[in-house]
Amino acid sequence: MTRKQPTEEQVQRMIASDPDAPEITDEQIKHAKPFADAFPALAQKMRKSAGGRPRSTATKVAVSIRLDRDVVDKFKEGGPGWQSRINQALKKAAGL
Repeated sequence: MTRKQPTEEQVQRMIASDPDAPEITDEQIKHAKPFADAFPALAQKMRKSAGGRPRSTATKVAVSIRLDRDVVDKFKEGGPGWQSRINQALKKAAGL
């Protein structure tokens, strides 16, 4: 199902109908600051909480390796995590 985009006239009517969210003026834009400059403590807190993936105790090394297409395709069939599965298979083959 595709949603029809509002026309510019409809957008302007919606803006005008919401007194709590007026359109920003050129003067306000001229004095605008980046979020991190305006709210440094909050920006720092957000950076810390965003986190991402937890750090691993076992560091990994980026390498370039050429593998047969059918090998890569087979691991990719399993979805996300295919590189980790290749790593596990190599560890097993190496007796680790």
